[in-house]
This record gives sequence, C-alpha cells and structure tokens, in this order.
Amino acid sequence: MSAPVSAFSPQTGVPLQLAPDLQLILAPNPSPMTYLGTNTYLVGHDDLMVIDPGPDDPAHLAALISAIGGRNVTHILITHSHLDHTPLARPLAQRVDAPICAFGDSRAGRSAVMQDLAIAGLAGGGEGVDMAFRPDVILTDGAVIDNEALRLTAIHTPGHMGNHLCFVRDNTVFTGDHVMGWSSSLVSPPDGDLTDFMASCHKLSAITAKRYYPGHGAPIDDPKGRLTWLIGHRQQREVQIVAALGAGPLDVGELTRAVYADLAPGLLIAAERNIFAHLVDLVARGIVAAVPELRLTARFQQVGDLETSNLL
Repeated sequence: MSAPVSAFSPQTGVPLQLAPDLQLILAPNPSPMTYLGTNTYLVGHDDLMVIDPGPDDPAHLAALISAIGGRNVTHILITHSHLDHTPLARPLAQRVDAPICAFGDSRAGRSAVMQDLAIAGLAGGGEGVDMAFRPDVILTDGAVIDNEALRLTAIHTPGHMGNHLCFVRDNTVFTGDHVMGWSSSLVSPPDGDLTDFMASCHKLSAITAKRYYPGHGAPIDDPKGRLTWLIGHRQQREVQIVAALGAGPLDVGELTRAVYADLAPGLLIAAERNIFAHLVDLVARGIVAAVPELRLTARFQQVGDLETSNLL
C-alpha cells in the first residue's frame, strides 16, 4: 500500500502512488547531494512516460521494470544529464523499446561564458556529469511530447545544468533539480550558470502550477512561494559576497569561508562552486571584477553597485 504524499516516506524501489496516473520510484542513491535519492516518475496508465531513470543501478532497473509491468513505455524523458539522473536511460530504453528524449548531450545549452570556462579546463562539480549521455530525440523549448493518452510540454530551464528541462503537464510541473523543496539547487560552473538559473526561475513563475514534482525530495505544494524563496536566497547570497569584497579582494576559498558559517567539510567544494557561480554572474553584471581573468583561481574585487530588484 502506498504512503500518503504528505508523509513522503518512499521506500527504495517500492512504487509510491502520488496520483491515480503517477508513481514515484526512489533510486538507492542517497547522499548530501541527492537527499533521499533520485525520484524516477512513471506517468500514465496503460501508456507510460518515464522521467529520469536515475543512476546505473541494477536494483533500480529491476524495480522500474517491475513497476512498469506489462505496460507500454512510449517515451523516456530526461530533465538533465547528471550521473544521478541519466545512466540508467539506455539500459531501460533497451528493455522497454522507447526513445530517450532530452534537450541534448551534456554540453548542450551552455552559455558562451561557460563554454569559455570549460575550454579553459574548469570541470563540473556536484553530482557528476554523464559525459556519455546521448538522447535519441532532441527536445527544444516548448516541444510537446504526446502519446495520445498523455501530453507534456518541455520547458528549457538552464541553470543547474545547461541542458536542463522541466516538463509541464496541466497544472503540475516536473522540475528536475531546478526547484526542490529540501534544498536550493546546486549551480556549479561550467555546467551550472547562475545568470541562466535566475532567468529560468522567472520563466517558471509565468507558468501557473499547483504542484511541482522535483528530482529529489517531496512534492512542492506552493510553487510560487518556493520560487520566491529561491530567488530571494540567491539575492541574499550575492549581498553577502559583495559585502565581503568590501573589505578588499578575495579568492573563491576566502569568500566561501567568509560567507558560509559552520560549513560541514564535506560540503566545502559545493559551496565554493556556488560562490564561483555568483561571481561569474556578478562579473557579467559589472559589479565585480576578476583579476587577472575570470577563472576559479582569480581574485575578485568589487567595482560596481549591487542592484537587488528582481524579486518575483
């Protein structure tokens, strides 16, 4: 018997019924970056769409095949190609004979500044990037995925990753890692871009929704409130960064220690990546300068005034 959504206590590999035509299968990959694990969604009744198959784990594949049963899978949809979301896509596709649909490979959707950082040798952080990922079908912004029984719309929401998509169905949105209730989304250059992340938050705010289904953690029943919090949280963080730079130039490590209080050692790298993401955005806006150039090893100094007028 499925647990109620309000409790949100999914057991690994056991289908959790979220709605009459929606099940969640929790992958066995809990961590500080993935919370309880990756949420794989089965959408539909007889004809299914699978959203985010998850990590390359035989037990999770077996759980998905069991939950699917004899039903027909028409599409495998990918929100983004981090290692906790996509490696199982190809093994699942081979078992159920369905196409893998995504915005593109792991380099797709990167902004020009992120491409430059990648060429300069900056590697991604966080959950890890699935560089082997290749979709069968490319979904552009606004693309409709339709199997006659279901209709979802792909919305390109770069920020957490350049190829990140959300999927809209009626008044619900599958938000991947862009919006989660348990944590703010990691933005780790060159795969994550804070300028894009903020723009995507505003883009989502224009879509009327009653519930978000994230890639990790429980459903979100106040989408507007959560978006407002996410934007406010990022704006507060940039205020802290600029204030710290008011005392003089600092590097990323020094800024991280100045901004984050009582940070657990295991989260230091992720925190540094988040700080760097803010710095990239602040440099682009002319508020901060990087010396000698925009790199993770640069020192940063304040050169302009901070504007915080983008609240929803």
